[in-house]
Amino acid sequence: MLEKTFDAAAVEPRIAAAWDEAGAFRAGAGAEPGASTYSIVIPPPNVTGSLHMGHALNNTLQDILCRFERMRGRDVLWQPGTDHAGIATQMVVERQMLERQEPGRREIGRERFLEKVWSWKAESGGAIVNQLKRLGASCDWSRERFTMDEGLSRAVLKVFVDLHRKGLIYRDKRLVNWDPKLLTAISDLEVQQVEVKGNLWHFRYPVEGRVFDPEDRSTYIVVATTRPETMLGDTAVAVHPEDERYRDLVGRYVILPLVGRRIPIVADEYSDPEKGSGAVKITPAHDFNDFEVGRRHGLRLVNVMTVEGAIDVANNVDFLQDLPVNAELMETIARVEGQDRFAARKRIVELMETRGLLEKIEPHTHMVPHGDRGGVPIEPYLTDQWYVDAATLARPAIASVREGRTVFVPKTWENTYFQWMENIQPWCISRQLWWGHQIPAWYGPDGTVFVELSEADALAAAEKHYGAPTPLKRDEDVLDTWFSSALWPFSTMGWPDRTPELARYYPTSVLVTGFDIIFFWVARMMMMGLEFMGTEPFRDVYIHALVRDEKGAKMSKSKGNVIDPLDLVDEYGADALRFTLAAMAAQGRDIKLATSRVAGYRNFATKLWNAARFAEINGCVIASDFEPLAAEDTINRWIAVELNRAVAEVTAALEAYRFNDAAGAAYRFVWNTYCDWYLEFAKPVLQAEGDSRSKAETRATTAYVLDEILKLLHPFMPFITEELWAEKAKEAGLKRPSMLVTTRWPKAGVTRSEAADEINWLVDLVTEIRSVRVEMNVPVASQIPLVLVGAGPVERARVATHRAVIERMARIASIGFADEPPAASAQIVLGATTACLPLEGVIDFAAERTRLDKELKKLADEVSRIDAKLNNPSFVARAPEEVVEENREKREEYLARRAKVEEALARLG
Repeated sequence: MLEKTFDAAAVEPRIAAAWDEAGAFRAGAGAEPGASTYSIVIPPPNVTGSLHMGHALNNTLQDILCRFERMRGRDVLWQPGTDHAGIATQMVVERQMLERQEPGRREIGRERFLEKVWSWKAESGGAIVNQLKRLGASCDWSRERFTMDEGLSRAVLKVFVDLHRKGLIYRDKRLVNWDPKLLTAISDLEVQQVEVKGNLWHFRYPVEGRVFDPEDRSTYIVVATTRPETMLGDTAVAVHPEDERYRDLVGRYVILPLVGRRIPIVADEYSDPEKGSGAVKITPAHDFNDFEVGRRHGLRLVNVMTVEGAIDVANNVDFLQDLPVNAELMETIARVEGQDRFAARKRIVELMETRGLLEKIEPHTHMVPHGDRGGVPIEPYLTDQWYVDAATLARPAIASVREGRTVFVPKTWENTYFQWMENIQPWCISRQLWWGHQIPAWYGPDGTVFVELSEADALAAAEKHYGAPTPLKRDEDVLDTWFSSALWPFSTMGWPDRTPELARYYPTSVLVTGFDIIFFWVARMMMMGLEFMGTEPFRDVYIHALVRDEKGAKMSKSKGNVIDPLDLVDEYGADALRFTLAAMAAQGRDIKLATSRVAGYRNFATKLWNAARFAEINGCVIASDFEPLAAEDTINRWIAVELNRAVAEVTAALEAYRFNDAAGAAYRFVWNTYCDWYLEFAKPVLQAEGDSRSKAETRATTAYVLDEILKLLHPFMPFITEELWAEKAKEAGLKRPSMLVTTRWPKAGVTRSEAADEINWLVDLVTEIRSVRVEMNVPVASQIPLVLVGAGPVERARVATHRAVIERMARIASIGFADEPPAASAQIVLGATTACLPLEGVIDFAAERTRLDKELKKLADEVSRIDAKLNNPSFVARAPEEVVEENREKREEYLARRAKVEEALARLG
């Protein structure tokens, strides 16, 4: 006998252990002989990570697809693994060492530090894997990979060496995002834009050959900057080529204040004549845009900072080159040398003010890039780094999407992909860290670089180059974590070896990921897959939206609105959380998650459990010889038709990645069609005295449809369905051929629709009567008459058959027929028939009209109020995105309610 309630906390670990013991998730488990393959590679979570709501959504959707295709008999591989997370992991271990008051990494050296990292990884890393298992992720855990394991490391080395030999990896001096706290280059993904209330300083740069006079604007150019400390590295002032104010100054020079360097005035469209003075200082070594201007005009690159973000000019050859040594320069150097960039900022402003070169200071709120790990403003910094020629690799990857070999879902994300790929910059792949894949490059005494798979190969190459054995020094940098992740679809399957798995499962079927890493991961996997495998790594790319809080705000620790998915699993069960995420995963729309929604879908699980208990109590057990197509009773033929429709709808939606539609179709069929209607229709039959053909058929139908429901819901709610699958078999004394996880997906068959038409007419009639009762404020206990006008022979026969059901379920006192609607009746149109509810004496018609008129006016006012906001461009532009979306949703709710009220008024006639 089933327990009274479903205990998720007790059942989930037991079911997970049973799946594991059965090897249910291994590649090919349960596949039909000769089945086609279906493969997904998991976006590898950081080894330092813990499950957050984005992971929960991403992995739930992947799991739904894998369970769905596994049940369809395909050979499924869901490839799991974790990413070594260079910066994050190194920070975790260094923080741990600090807490234990151990020597720092530079004191103990690289080798001992890496031993500590591997030790941490063995003890504490990868906790997220167990958290994914709690969620029900059906990955082939026997094939778990790690971006730093031996096989993947070999793949990384080969890719680096091969690309270098093709000239697609090279070393160059360029600007990078530099974290002065962590002392490493970081990727764009690791940069967060933070709104800062700062200042805009307007400085006067004297024009060469003119006597500077603060009162005479022809003797200087005003430039504005938010970063005065970088002016020491200025090498030009730019004006727009069509700006009449400066046309006669283009080609002349200004004297850089505090420094004395002659710097040219250049014409460049980067300067905006409508912004500020129309002139901008150009610091190619400390600003990404200025770097490009510098390249266009052949400007010098003068780096004036250390890696820690302190001013470095006293012995800086690039800075001092061709500078006249005078008292002003020496004072500047004395005041700023060695100062932190922000302290130097204050001193430079003071020096400019003292010399009459500060025109004004304006408050200025602007976005400042910060490192997401170090937490300090990043510095565009000029260094020697390793780069990938991304533009060359991008060309075939662009063509793959343009020509439809890889498809984005929703398709609109292709525009984001193209915008990035068609404007792609060289990819900086070196990081100044110790944890990661060390770059396979060795330097000779004269700086000659040898890129090889091993040190032995590099020494051999050096001996050949120099004509004698020569000691080499290895590059200390490691590779960007995204470099190894870019190889994930084929490196996890054994490449560079030509393994059976690689031949069978590559290319993969679909990639499921978030929009924020289209550039950083999707694009790079496309480039590497095409370069090394000769084909795209996946056919489809499904881009899911963000999970936000219930008000639509992005979740963040600082806002205190983060929802921990494991807390929800503990309280409501994994099935409830999974179904919630699937039901809300509409394409292109962010999920507004409230715990009340999860609680609601836990109620859905309870509804399913109670339906199974009802079936058990009423002797509805599986009959191995039952044939639903042969059912004689109308309600049993009807539920078979509706089941087939639900199967077809869920299947089509999952094939199209419409997860919310699939979940919605399953929910409606289970809750409404099966539980609320079919079981209610079946009750009188099942609870009648004695045995009969009808009772036996209804019992078998109830059990059969419940079995099909378990299959239909399994991808969404794997734990409760697997438990009920086993329990229902025990109850019938059957031995299932397999666990539900590898049982075949239901197929939509052909059934007679006459029964469905009859019962759906009955359902519509009862539903509409119930709706009218609510809208008209009919007292719940009131039994009211029903009069059918214009009913033909079919409708009269249906009433004769189902009179007792109508009276019981709609609280109807009597059912009659007439040619004209009775006076004072609410009317419901059902095809050619009008169902009338005489309400004279039951409700006060005048009072109801007044109430509904008032509600209609209130709704109209609310819609007008929201329309005024949404039609105001200022509101739409300035209000937070979630506030605008909330207003749009409220407007839709008000309009829907208004339609209902208008319908109720029309019924009052």
